[in-house]
Amino acid sequence: MEHTTLTPQLLPARFVGLDIGGSKTRGMVWTSGSVTGDATVGSTNVQNVSAAVAAENLAALFAALDCAGAVEVFVGAGGIDTDDDAAALRRLISPLVPGAQVTVVHDTRLLLAAAGYTEGTAVIAGTGSAAWGINAAGEQARAGGWGYLLGDEGSGYWLGREAVRHSLRRMDAGNAVDTLTSELLRHCELRVPGELIAHFHGGTSRRYWAAASAVVVAAADAGHAPARAMLDRAADSLAELAEAVAVQLQLSAPVVLGGGLGSNVPALQDAFTKALAERGMHQVHILRQDPILGIPLLVAGRGH
Repeated sequence: MEHTTLTPQLLPARFVGLDIGGSKTRGMVWTSGSVTGDATVGSTNVQNVSAAVAAENLAALFAALDCAGAVEVFVGAGGIDTDDDAAALRRLISPLVPGAQVTVVHDTRLLLAAAGYTEGTAVIAGTGSAAWGINAAGEQARAGGWGYLLGDEGSGYWLGREAVRHSLRRMDAGNAVDTLTSELLRHCELRVPGELIAHFHGGTSRRYWAAASAVVVAAADAGHAPARAMLDRAADSLAELAEAVAVQLQLSAPVVLGGGLGSNVPALQDAFTKALAERGMHQVHILRQDPILGIPLLVAGRGH
């Protein structure tokens, strides 16, 4: 069901929304239905930074926002897999907004609402990857979101790592450096493929390798067949997540694709749409707006 325009009467007089991704955190304040504050800081996701850094960045964010009188804080964050995960984040946020109700959900929930839907499937392809859905009965399901060590296929990190693996396989086979490897080495400021091994294991972050996905995208756009195959595999993995959720909830549509990759890479969007069509799913919505803009719909329904 598509969302109609919310009226201020459906919302608290003042509330705060946070979108916590792998690379950054954006916060907004709504007062009487209008945006009255907007600020961005570094990541506050404790899967990507330490609890101390997350707390420091959250303090900076709330200092930049006028939250006085806010009665609710609604947070979408990656890596919220259990009640304990949500509780840990609430403990960091609650002291910064005394008296406000703090609700924490997985960030895929923001995508569907930002597209204006109250039911359907949302797929996020950013630093990580995951799918979430809800049907008319209010039943929910998730797929993926296992983290980079167990999964996150189709994510920015996954693409960056696949570029490294491609380059090392060519090295092992004695093949010359190709365009993708050359551009990856330049991105990493390295000289030869063998240096990628120590570089990868030497303290580089998930965000660093997710940023390297841009090298794969550029190579694919330039006609590099292996890079294009990586994008196709990424799209198929994301479509598989969407299908898993849709089957559990008996949903056929819509499917919303978002995240840094999902919203900004046409080749991935086209391949994802094709992969879904092969699975009998034809209504795809590419999210063009920031997911945080879905928070008022979630607040109005108290997250349901």
